[in-house]
Amino acid sequence: MKITPLKNQIKKYLKEHRLEKKFDKARKFFEQDIRHPSLNVEVLEPKHLKVYSFRLDKKYRAVFIVVNGEAEILTVTNHYK
Repeated sequence: MKITPLKNQIKKYLKEHRLEKKFDKARKFFEQDIRHPSLNVEVLEPKHLKVYSFRLDKKYRAVFIVVNGEAEILTVTNHYK
């Protein structure tokens, strides 16, 4: 599944937290196979909203929705805050 171009705010967050390389690696896995084990894709609660996340590393996750067959990244968050 393709990921739509990132918003500037998300690019800035990735740069500030030095996550650009990790995001690029996760993007490659995601676009090749959304079920890749290292991504740990999951549906967030409440499930009926169909908001998902995938792992960048143990600490950070990318939150996304699917629009017209493409993943739109809504935010990148610290998973434990």
